[in-house]
Amino acid sequence: MLRVIWLEGATISVSGCIAQAYVYCALGCTECHLLTVMSYDRYLAICQPLHYSTIMDTRIQNFLVIYCWVFGFLLTQITLNFLCQLYFCGSNIINHFFCDLAPFLQLTCSHKIDFQLMILIVAIPLMVIPFILVLISYSYVFITIIGISSAKGRKKTFSTCSSHLTVVTMYYGTLITIYMVPANGDTLTVNKLIAFLYIVVTPLFNPIIYCLRNQEMRAVMEKLIIVKDTQ
Repeated sequence: MLRVIWLEGATISVSGCIAQAYVYCALGCTECHLLTVMSYDRYLAICQPLHYSTIMDTRIQNFLVIYCWVFGFLLTQITLNFLCQLYFCGSNIINHFFCDLAPFLQLTCSHKIDFQLMILIVAIPLMVIPFILVLISYSYVFITIIGISSAKGRKKTFSTCSSHLTVVTMYYGTLITIYMVPANGDTLTVNKLIAFLYIVVTPLFNPIIYCLRNQEMRAVMEKLIIVKDTQ
């Protein structure tokens, strides 16, 4: 992807393009489930604080992480199988900086309706259901926060989930936008810009957002800044 952006174009084989599309989809779906698990973690911490340590123990944490990765890569293999069945007979130029599904499908001469229907069906357990579960978790979180009497208590409680909520908003906001905007005509440049935000900018900000909310990390950064200023 970086090579395509830097050189304003590159060559990739069909099998390589399919592999890139599969890994891209699998990692995206894994991220959706990881964000869902994290929202459930925030729900337990805020709405069920007394039961948090017994429910979210190390065994459950390991299971949920393994589940997210395995489920994301296994279910996305359905998409991989369909991609391998496509045949191409026209243009071989993808107007994008990586092998995204929409511009890749524009090059195939195969029947696209069945594949698009398959993507819609697979997207339900991979993206739609996780997003709904995130909304449900934060609905309970917000109800609990509103029920706190003191403003200081509400602020302190909200700060425990603000980092994750920021990442969820950025991730799902760009994800939903890029797949709701049609991938043709004048919208092609817009789609590439949104894809750049989704693939590069959002993951880049993840560690920054989480680290700035971590008290230990903030203390270390403040010390580094003070040392640099004294020098």
